[in-house]
Formats: sequence, C-alpha cells, structure tokens
Amino acid sequence: MTAATRSTLFPQVPDSADAVLEGLDPEQREVATALHGPVCVLAGAGTGKTRAITHRIAYGVRAGILHPSSVLAVTFTNRAAGEMRGRLRQLGAAGVQARTFHSAALRQLQYFWPKAIGGSMPRLVDRKVQLVADAAAACRIRLDRGELRDVTAEIEWSKVTQTVPADYAPAAAKAGRETPRAPAEIAQLYAAYEDVKRERAVIDFEDVLLLTVAVLQDRHDIAEQVRAQYQHFVVDEYQDVSPLQQRLLDLWLGDRDSLCVVGDASQTIYSFTGATPDHLLDFRTRHPGATVVKLVRDYRSTPQVVHLANGLLAQAKGRAADHRLELVSQRVPGPEPVYSEYTDEPAEAEGAARRIRELIDSGVPAAEIAILFRTNAQSETYEQALADAGVPYQLRGAERFFDRPEVRKAGVALRGAARFGGNDSLLDDAVDLPSQVRAVLSGEGWTTQPPAGSGAVRERWESLAALVNLAQDFSAARPGATLADLVAELDERANAQHAPTVQGVTLASLHSAKGLEWDVVFLVGVAEGMMPITYAKTDEQVEEERRLLYVGVTRARERLHVSWALSRSPGGRPSRRPSRFLDGLRPGSTAITGRSAAGGAGGIERGIPGTRDSAPRRVQRTPARCRVCGRTLTDAGEMKLMRCDDCPSDMNEGLYERLREWRADQARRSGQPAFCVFTDRTLMAIAETAPDGEHELARIPGVGVRKLNRYGTDVLAICAGQFTDGDTDQD
Repeated sequence: MTAATRSTLFPQVPDSADAVLEGLDPEQREVATALHGPVCVLAGAGTGKTRAITHRIAYGVRAGILHPSSVLAVTFTNRAAGEMRGRLRQLGAAGVQARTFHSAALRQLQYFWPKAIGGSMPRLVDRKVQLVADAAAACRIRLDRGELRDVTAEIEWSKVTQTVPADYAPAAAKAGRETPRAPAEIAQLYAAYEDVKRERAVIDFEDVLLLTVAVLQDRHDIAEQVRAQYQHFVVDEYQDVSPLQQRLLDLWLGDRDSLCVVGDASQTIYSFTGATPDHLLDFRTRHPGATVVKLVRDYRSTPQVVHLANGLLAQAKGRAADHRLELVSQRVPGPEPVYSEYTDEPAEAEGAARRIRELIDSGVPAAEIAILFRTNAQSETYEQALADAGVPYQLRGAERFFDRPEVRKAGVALRGAARFGGNDSLLDDAVDLPSQVRAVLSGEGWTTQPPAGSGAVRERWESLAALVNLAQDFSAARPGATLADLVAELDERANAQHAPTVQGVTLASLHSAKGLEWDVVFLVGVAEGMMPITYAKTDEQVEEERRLLYVGVTRARERLHVSWALSRSPGGRPSRRPSRFLDGLRPGSTAITGRSAAGGAGGIERGIPGTRDSAPRRVQRTPARCRVCGRTLTDAGEMKLMRCDDCPSDMNEGLYERLREWRADQARRSGQPAFCVFTDRTLMAIAETAPDGEHELARIPGVGVRKLNRYGTDVLAICAGQFTDGDTDQD
C-alpha cells in the first residue's frame, strides 16, 4: 500500500492553484513552485517525493503556467505511472501525460513509423526468452533454464547500455559483470538473437527505445514536432535511468532546460539492468543553473526505523554513499526493531508466521504486513508457513489485480447491474451503493465470511472483498454516488493499475517491494550469503546489496522484524552468521565507525543565474581566526569553537551541563544518538558564546537552518536561564 492509499481515498479537488500548495512542507512547496529551469529533487525514502512532483505539475497547470498537454512525466513502472495519473486527476490536472519511458517511446514510434520508416511497424514481443532459445539452437549452444534467463538478462543489459554484439566482451569486462557463459559465446548468442528478430519481423522492448532514439536523431523534423508537443519534463526515480533512457530524454529536451528530476542515489538497486545514479549525481555539473531541493523529512517511518536506516547508510562506501541523505522522522516514537536468530530456515518461517498470526489477532490488518526476502526462491517456505498458520497472503509480482479472472467477471456483472439494475431482483432490497455491490458480487462468490484456509478459493474471495471495501469507501466519500459512478471509477483505476487493497499478508522480493510500504515488515534471511548475496563480489556489488537492505528497512512504517537462520535445513551445520550490514546496529554486535553525510541535511540550493555550460562558481571564504589570540584556525574542532584548543575557555560550566541534559532528553525522544542533536564541540561553543538571539545562535558552526528551526527556541531559553519543558516538534 502506498502513502496515497492511506490518505483520503477520494479527496476533493482543490478549488484553486494556491489550494494545491496547502499541506506541503517548506521543501515540498519549493519543489511545487520551482517551475522554471532545471530542478533536481534529492528525495529520501518516505519524504513525499511523488506528492511534491504531482503538486508541482498540478500547481503549474492550475496557475496557467503549464499547459496539460505540454507536460510529459515519466517513471519506470506502470503502477507508478498510474498512481501519478490518479493523483494528478485528484488535483485537477487531468490531461497530463504520465507514462513509463517505454510507453511514451512506443506511442511516439507507432505514430511516426509510417512517416519515418514506412509500412507497418514490426510486432512487439512481450517476452524474449523463446527468441533467445531459438538463437541458441541456431548456434548449437545448449542452455539450461537458468542460463537461458541469465543470457536474456545480458542481452537486455547490452541494449540499454547501447553495446553492440561485437563490443559485448570488452564492455562486460569493463563493467565487472559475472557472465553466465564465456563472453564470446554470449556475444554470438546476442548476434543470433538479433538475426532471429529480423527474420521474424519482431522487435523487443529495448528496440522500442533504440528505434525511437534513431528516429529522433535522424529526422530533425520529427524531433522538432515532438519538442513542440512536449515542453516540460518530469522524471521520477532518476537514479534508475539507463544510458539509453538518458539519450532519449536528451533528444526529447533538445537545447531546452525545462526539466525536473527526482531521485535518491541510496535507492539505486537496479544497476544489473543498466541503471546508474551517475545522471542524478552529475545533474548539477550538467546544469549549473539548477535548483536543488533536498527532501529529508520522513513522514513514513518511526524514529526507530529511521535510525536503523540511517545507520545502514552511515557505514556505506562509494560515490552514492557520499551523497546520502540523512532522514529525519516526523512521526512519534514507536517500538525498536526486533532481531531474531533461528536454527534453520523452516524455523525462521514458522517464527514469522506465528508472530504475524499474533499481530492479526491483535487487530493489525493482514494487508498492512509484509514479508520481504532477497530471492523469489525463498517464497515457498513462507507460503507454507503462513498457510499452516491460517494466514491469508498474496504474492507481489503475481497477476495484476484488474487482470484476475474473478475481477474481470465482477466488473462485467457490476457494469450490467448499472445498466439494467431496475430489472434485477438481486437489487430489490439494496438501499445504497455498498449493499448493491454486495448483492451483485454475492452472485460471483462473495460471502460475508471468508472461506476457511488458503489457496485459490480464498484468493478469489479476497479479490471480491477488496471491491466491496472499495465501494464502501467510495460511497462514504461521495454520498449519492450511483453504481454507474463506481463502474467509471473502476475503469479509471484499471487504466491506471491503481488496485484496491487486498486483505492478505504480502510476500515480495526486496526488488519488487520498491515504492511500497506497510505498517509491519518482516525482513527475513538477513544472513551472509543471502544479504549480501553470494555472487556480490566487488565493492560496488556489495554496496548495492546494502542499498537493497536499506530499501527493505524503509518500507516499514511502525514495526520492523529482522531475522536470519544459522543453517538452511533442520539438522544442518549452523555455519551462517548475521549479515555484516547489521554489525554495530543489532544488539550485541561490534560497532563500526560511521561517517557523516556529505549532503545529508534537507534544504534548497539555488542555481547560478544565467549559467548553462560553465562550471559552478566557487565561493570565496575568509579564513577563520581564533577569537582569543587571532591565529588562523585550520583544525575543524577549533574552527567550531572559534578558538585554539590551548587558549583559555570562558565556557559557562553550568550552562554546558544543562545543555547536555537537554540533549540527552532530545536524543531519547527521537531515538537518535546524542551527537545527531548537537556534537560536544557545538554544545561547548554554545556554552562559551551564550547567544541571546537566533542570529547569534545561527552563527555558531554546527547550528544549521534545520537545527535552528528545530531546537533554537529551547537552546535560547536554556541560555537565558529559563526552564524548558523540551516540548519541541519531533521529527
């Protein structure tokens, strides 16, 4: 379930452009009102990035600055694109195109094919595995099922990185890829695969992007026609852009800079498909005039969950880690994460199922619970354990909700009742919309009580129950709505793939859980060999595994359970150990010294006006000097105190102790280490300066805008000798 579904399901459309901005925090509002020039939004997990960019588009449309048909918003999944369209519709900005890269490119390719190439466009194949198998047969190379899948993935990677068969071997070596067969063999299979496609006059999804790029490069008249149509671009999940997608985006833009990108380098988990955060991290270099907004206020997770997430990234290495965002929870404190060790994997699954059963019995909805694992192969053990415990579940990545046979049949029945309900005896006793829906769906298998056990019968009932619950929410939000209104809503949701909530525990891989969230998350199998996965050999691969675990942690709103097993099967040798990523974070483990975030704090960085191709301008700083002896200071600690360590201190010891006590209380309230509030050096500097106003307090190194806003009132009250109840707003 996404944040959108936890808010009012059917909100009223804002009555003005200014009303669109209501409820946004300062950074989100800055995103929404930054409608000109390049904009880069660095958005941590749970910070409301989709809210910020949809409100940006809606505000621009409602204010008359952006024309709906001139805006193209692109993201990476049909679900995300559908959610974006749904939110824009609720904000009164219908007509804006929100699509995946592939969907937008396919639409343009279909439209321009007769003009650019002529004739009929080749058929698009949904799956390329069979074509790869035929290519292998032509090359007389035998591939088992696993190799077939892996070779297909290598071909996809080659195409999105714009690597031709002849260049595959050196490109794979340079990228450090673990190839499933000899690189020369894969290059041969890749070339044969392309031959098979040509012979059969078919194209694959990567070809859609490649061909669109080729058309826009070769036909300037078509490129200008596309640029005349789309003048403003928004790209979500920009850290997942591949070189091929970036090339397409550049061609869409031309020499313009009306571009807003949103992403988080710490959530780059698809590099094996060719995704790279470099485009996000280099955005300010490519666009020196860009406005950069950092969103770090986490509205999703409790301080305890956020503390673990920040701790994971504090140990990270590499370029993405240098640009990590330190999240600040905006929620009240919750329970600490629970860590559990089991003798074997079946015992771990049974333990998770037992706790989930207890949670459901205590009133937690099954749909608000998820079990997340590293590989899909782990799913079966948990399916069995949940079934044995009588817990309903659904598999993430299975058939889409509106494509399920029972949902399609229910839609036909509801549509028929909406048209001819007056002649249907089933509706004689139905007095309102929910009772009408219950009456119609009772003929499709819905009952007031769920069937016993699990399996296909229970899954069909859960689908119909989701429609019944949706009808109740729809009726409550729109009194007087008719069955025809509900059918229209279902059609909109089907087009957007905006499924209602199905009551069942979600089983999902960490990759497929991206973009989702639950009240309770069980992270299972968090042991060496699985997290990081065995085949993660290089530093870059290990760091991606750390980011994958970070994504898993940040899916939890309130409760987080982390577990691992010492052996795979009962009676096995207990040779496993907890993941290295938990070192220093789980109780009883050795702490690892972390490091501060390079750009962790939230805020806004203005671009350099009038610059496009020049490098950012350096700011000249005056040297820091000791306020006692006047010597130039170079040590960071001395610069914070604004005096040499061996120069006499005029610190008020009583004030310093009162500040330390206050800091300890703040750290306890927020679930963070004390130094995250203020370091000892900063407290010493405050105690020495004893500031009497915000301006003087803000000049002390270590007191930034965020901490001034959050703690300034308390600190100044303590400095003035006043008592404070410490009742500051908790992040």
